[in-house]
Amino acid sequence: MDKFLAPHTPEAVAHSHVSQNSWDIHSHHLDFFDESLVACSASYHAFDCYLSGADLFILPRTRSELESVLRRYSYDSIHNAISRSRSTLQPGGYSRVCHHAEASIRNVLNTGDNVATLLSMHVRSPTPHHHERNDRPTQIIRTK
Repeated sequence: MDKFLAPHTPEAVAHSHVSQNSWDIHSHHLDFFDESLVACSASYHAFDCYLSGADLFILPRTRSELESVLRRYSYDSIHNAISRSRSTLQPGGYSRVCHHAEASIRNVLNTGDNVATLLSMHVRSPTPHHHERNDRPTQIIRTK
C-alpha cells in the first residue's frame, strides 16, 4: 500500500483517523461533516480494497475500468461514513466529497507506473480447461 499512498499522505492519515474514531467523523471545531477527511479516507479505502481483491469479480483490463472499480469502492466508503455520521452534510457536500475522492484516485493513477502495477496484480491465469474449450470448433445447435 505504501507504494500508492504512503503513511504520511493525507489519505493514509485520514483513513487512520476514521478507522480509529469511526464515531467521530465530523469536525471537532464545527458541527458539520468533515468532507475532506471522508474523501481522503475513501480514496485510501478504495486502494486498500482493490489490493485485497475484495468483491473483485470482473477484473479491470484498462485504466478506465480500474478507475471505475476504485471509484465504486470509494463511493461505498463515503456512503458508510455518511450513514455513521452524527452530522449533516452541507448543501452540495456529497458531490464535493465524491469529487475530492475521485481526484485523489486520479492523482495516484497518474503517478509513475501505478496503473500497470495495479492492473497486473489480479490477473487470472487461464486454466488448461479454459484453453481446451476455446480450441474446439464451434458447433451449431439447431432447433425446430
